Amino acid sequence: MPRLATLLQSVGVAISKREIQRLLTEGQDGFLAENRDVLRAGLQTSPWISVDDTGARHKAANGYCTQIGNEHFSWFGTRSSKSRLNFLDLLRAGHTDFVLNHAAFDYMRSRALSAPLIARLAEQPETVFADQAAWSAHLDRLGFTALATTPDPVLIATEGAIWGSVHAHDFLRDAVVLSDDAGQFAVGQHALCWVHAERLVHKLDTFTDRNRAAQQKVRKLIWDFYADLKVFQTNPNKRRRLALRARFDRIFQRRTGFATLDRLLARLHANKAELLMVLERSEIPLHTNGSENDIRCQVTRRKVSAGTRSDLGRDCRDAFLGLGKTCAKLGVAVWDYLGSRLGVPGHPGVPSLPELIRCRGQPV
Repeated sequence: MPRLATLLQSVGVAISKREIQRLLTEGQDGFLAENRDVLRAGLQTSPWISVDDTGARHKAANGYCTQIGNEHFSWFGTRSSKSRLNFLDLLRAGHTDFVLNHAAFDYMRSRALSAPLIARLAEQPETVFADQAAWSAHLDRLGFTALATTPDPVLIATEGAIWGSVHAHDFLRDAVVLSDDAGQFAVGQHALCWVHAERLVHKLDTFTDRNRAAQQKVRKLIWDFYADLKVFQTNPNKRRRLALRARFDRIFQRRTGFATLDRLLARLHANKAELLMVLERSEIPLHTNGSENDIRCQVTRRKVSAGTRSDLGRDCRDAFLGLGKTCAKLGVAVWDYLGSRLGVPGHPGVPSLPELIRCRGQPV
C-alpha cells in the first residue's frame, strides 16, 4: 500500500493508505462470493485437483496458505493450521454442515475409529448438523468427548463428518487429489507427485563412490520409468499397465547395498498405489508443478508485504490472487474481468467464472 499511495500521489491523486485499504477490502462481497463459487465449480466438475501449501503471516502470527486447483481454476485459502481437519474444511468450500453418510463412515473406518463408536453414530436418527455447535453437542451427548482413546474419537469423527459433507455437496465424488506427500492431503483417491518422490533420492546424502553410483543408477531408473509413464498416458492399455506395475516393483524392491537408499526405496514402494494412480486415471498429471507455480505468487506477496492484519484483508488477498490465476487459465484478461464486474464503460462482458469452469469440466 505505501507503493500504491506513492504512485497515486505522484499523478496528483490525494489519497491515504487507509483509503486505499478501504477500496481494496470493503464492498468486495461479490468478488468473494464468486471466488467461493469458483472452488465449488472446480470441486464438482474436475476429474482431479492438485494441492500445495506455504507459510503465510496473518495478524502477526504464522499461518499457512493452501492452494487448490488444476488447469481450469486456482483457489487460495489462508488459515492458522495446516492439519488434515483444516484441509477437509477447505474442501467444503464455505459450507458449515457436518453429514453422517456412507462416505463419512468409510472415512472413519479408514482412520481406525473403533466399530462400536461408528455404530453409536450410525444408529442415531440425526445425520445432518448445521454447524460446529450442533455437531459438538451431538458428540457430547454420545459420550465422545469424555473418551481418552487413540486415535482421538472426536477428531476422527469430525473429519469423517466433514468428508461426508464434502460428498453431500457433490464435491470430489470421483476426483483424484494430487499432492507432494504432505500427510494432510491424503484424502479420498490420492495420487503422489513423481518429482517430489525422485527428489528424495536426489537429496540423499552419500559418502562413498559406491553410494553415489547406486544413487545415480536408481535416479536414472526412476526418470526412465517416468518417461514411460508419460508415454502410457498418450495410449493407455492393459498390457502396458501390467508391465509398468511389474517394472515398478523391480525398481523399488531392489537392494543396492546402500542401506539408507534401500530404506528409502522400500518407503517409496509402500506408496505404490498412489504413485501409480496414473495407470488407472491417465488424465492426471505426474507432478504438482501447476500448484507450485500457482502458489509462488503467494510467496512473492509474503516477501513484499509480510502478512495481512484483518480477516477481511486476508480473504480479499486470497480471493483476488485466485480470481487472477483463474482468469489466466480460462483465457480471460484480468482487466476485462474487473471492468465487467465493476461496470466500467467500454469493457466487454465476461461470463461467470464458475460457469466457464463447469463448461470446461464437461466431458468431451
